[in-house]
Amino acid sequence: MKHSLQNATSLLTFLASVLPSSIPSPSTNGNATREEFIADVAAGMKRAPMATRLTSHILSLVNWEQAYSDPIRRQFIPLASSFQLDNPRLQLDSLHESLDSPVKGLVHRYPDKVLFLASSVCPVYCRFCTRSYSVGAKTETVSKKRFLLLRKYWEPMFKYIARTPTVTDVVVSGGDSYFLEPAQLREVGEELLRIDNVLRIRFASKGLSICPSRILDFTDDWTRTLIEISNLGRKKGKSVALHTHFNHSQEISWVTEQAAQRLFENAVTVRNQTVLLNGVDNDVATMKGLIRRLADINIQPYYVYQGDMVQGVEDLRTPLRDILHIESHVRGTIAGFMTPSFVVDLPAGGGKRLAQTFQSYDQKTGVSRFVAPGVKGDTFHEYYDLLWSLP
Repeated sequence: MKHSLQNATSLLTFLASVLPSSIPSPSTNGNATREEFIADVAAGMKRAPMATRLTSHILSLVNWEQAYSDPIRRQFIPLASSFQLDNPRLQLDSLHESLDSPVKGLVHRYPDKVLFLASSVCPVYCRFCTRSYSVGAKTETVSKKRFLLLRKYWEPMFKYIARTPTVTDVVVSGGDSYFLEPAQLREVGEELLRIDNVLRIRFASKGLSICPSRILDFTDDWTRTLIEISNLGRKKGKSVALHTHFNHSQEISWVTEQAAQRLFENAVTVRNQTVLLNGVDNDVATMKGLIRRLADINIQPYYVYQGDMVQGVEDLRTPLRDILHIESHVRGTIAGFMTPSFVVDLPAGGGKRLAQTFQSYDQKTGVSRFVAPGVKGDTFHEYYDLLWSLP
């Protein structure tokens, strides 16, 4: 974690040391030089909505011989040459989380669930982050509305949850729970478990994917604390789970397998949330491979998300037809309890809906319409395909 690359200069220096002199370039059907690729990255970072932060572990999993097409590189390192024109309907806060925030740092959209934003920092910054409006350092294109990791911001959130008895489910996210110190993780977990109406807690973290060695480090109390909170929850008859984030089976290394095994041996429930991304996992074989690899290491494939309508990453978003096609070919090929739900997190705060439940979908215009009666009544929510996918 300490040796993560955290700025453009360090990333470009690293690339110069690992890239081959010639790299296959799919866009030209030829090769690009190392210097051309690095210049492409430098220009891309100037336009990207997310800052740079990458762990040594995730960098070690990239196939630098195929740097243009590598599915891990595509998720984290932008290329100016791959940028696509934004659909004019895109926003930075496409889910309108700020409008469903009764207390600073808390999002209350669903009747029984709240999102507890404990931090605005992650161990890595994904290019497609749905909270590019708040997570990480400011960039040349986005100023951030950050949720600082300060105890004084947590107290009003705890009080709101305690005085709202309909709230039974809390997702602790941000940012990333991996950036909570063990004492802070314990404080948040134990305080939430003390609230009578809270029955389920989910700690959201990409840590198992991007720095699994921490899970195996017995000198680091983060994992021990998570296990103890999970055990405390069981004694109280309450559920505590870790929700993590893998998008491609290439992200699952032997270290990941051992880390997942430690959590499994200690009865920590682990679920995965995948985002469907162009050139990463938007084909049937790749998605099947990821789901099976997760199931094999006892991580439940929970959700596959349609990419959110956030600005600056249209090269990664996919049309709705992709998720519909993939689900139809995945369902029935693995046990039902290991089959994820394929969902759209509706723009303007409609919440998650199964992708197949659209009211209408015009593939010529790329406009799909959904309703979310349990969240926003009869209001229509429209999802827009990316411009480059339209006829």
